Amino acid sequence: MSTSGRPSPTVPARPADASAPAGRDPALPPGAGPAPRGRHRGDHRIPLVLAVPAILTAAFALLPLVYLGVRALEHGPGRAREIVVSPRTLELLGNSLRLTLTVVLITLLLGVSLAWLTQRTRLPGARLWAVVATLPLAVPSYVMAFGWLSAVPGASGFTGAVLALSLACFPYVFLPVAAVLRTSDPAREEAARALGHSSTGVFLRVTLPRLRPAALGGALLVALYVVSDFGAVSIMRYDTFTRAIFMSYRASFDRTPAAALACVLVVITLLLVAAERRVRGRGELAAVGRGSARPPRRVPLGRLAPLALAWCATIASAALLLPVGTLVWWIVTGSSATWQPAALAATAWSTIAVAAAGAALTTLLALPVGVIAARYRTRTSRLLEQAAYAAHALPGITVALALVFLSVRYARPLYQEYPLLVIAYAALFLPLAVTGVRTAVQQSPAVLEDVARSLGHGPLAVLRRVTLPLAAPGVATGAALTFVVIMKELPLTLLLRPSGMDTLATRLWTHTENQAHAAAAPYALALILIAAVPAHLLGRHRS
Repeated sequence: MSTSGRPSPTVPARPADASAPAGRDPALPPGAGPAPRGRHRGDHRIPLVLAVPAILTAAFALLPLVYLGVRALEHGPGRAREIVVSPRTLELLGNSLRLTLTVVLITLLLGVSLAWLTQRTRLPGARLWAVVATLPLAVPSYVMAFGWLSAVPGASGFTGAVLALSLACFPYVFLPVAAVLRTSDPAREEAARALGHSSTGVFLRVTLPRLRPAALGGALLVALYVVSDFGAVSIMRYDTFTRAIFMSYRASFDRTPAAALACVLVVITLLLVAAERRVRGRGELAAVGRGSARPPRRVPLGRLAPLALAWCATIASAALLLPVGTLVWWIVTGSSATWQPAALAATAWSTIAVAAAGAALTTLLALPVGVIAARYRTRTSRLLEQAAYAAHALPGITVALALVFLSVRYARPLYQEYPLLVIAYAALFLPLAVTGVRTAVQQSPAVLEDVARSLGHGPLAVLRRVTLPLAAPGVATGAALTFVVIMKELPLTLLLRPSGMDTLATRLWTHTENQAHAAAAPYALALILIAAVPAHLLGRHRS
């Protein structure tokens, strides 16, 4: 939301040729020397063509932390330490971690179950349900929260925040898991069935291990989204770090308390990334060879079909029908509704343009970091990946103030200009694209890159001719996710947008602040409809 990418098709491992000379990879073409072993396991140095841009990207992503360091230590380390260890901070930490863990578990349940039903069972209307499962990406968390709070006034606090964030974020898990289920070769599962394993045994022993990297990548994006969310927790009146930071900024000119709390968020982010990397493991995720072009066998649901349909319909109603229905109700019954088609069209175009520019820059910066994270398991690669994730846990308002601080002091021409807003989006949402690239590269066979190197191609040629073409679906998915999330970004856009420029999110928030809900409804509905286009493309079945 972060969530996170669509992997390239995987193929089964080619059986070893007993006649091949010892030490030679039988997958190599005749006459080729032995493929370099272990490059994808980090046994070799990262090539400069990847290392240099990745280091520049990491430095760029760490810029907001420079601001935090200056502000947090403005009154000395003693004052910062006093804020960090205060009972209020510990309470916020407990609230944030409890919310994050609960939402992650629920999104894993929703995302994996929907992916399995739509991709591996004979669910009636499976293609339609797959598209529907991606559409909540188009609903901002604050719209989801307001819709539920309007319909169920008692759904506030922790319960309301869990409900809104889970329904808004589960597509981050569904998309990568569905991609793996759709593109993975069925040979291993068929072999397991031939050995007498039941459908449940095949799922637990063969399918689920292959889903783990994609599911954990999506869960990491969800966790990062939750710890940095401001809109849903504010509407649901549940205290987390982001809400406390915002209130601190509004209540005082002293930025030290907010900066110290933001530093705690950065530490939480680094711990989340490290934990996901450890649990993800080191197993190979791609096999070698052409494999079978047969689609995976779909499991008949039998008497469970009505229950599966009810499950899908319940999730769709909660995540889509209720918030959209609330918007329609605002428009139909609200006396403050004011339709301004020209203003709505201009705002929609500004939103699309700035989101597209932000997604393009973010994806470009994510490419070297994602490839390194997938292919080189070294201390340097871990540091680069963690640096890319650092700013994502910060509330948008903190990143915005950091870039205002840096631009006013060191790059005055960028202040309140369009490029600064695009740069801020890239700093905040870099992990979305990095996760998409990393997952796609992991799913593509590393031995194909080894073959290209053995044929004399340099690092740049291998990247351009082998790695990027194989990872293209995942890169596109990361870019689409980034585009959708940028469209919904609120606090950062409010602070950094150029004078006279509005997005659908800022217009929506302005009207909502003035209690003009019917006037806000057209902008909210337009935001959902535009974001639904890439969400539909993400969920569309591909043969």
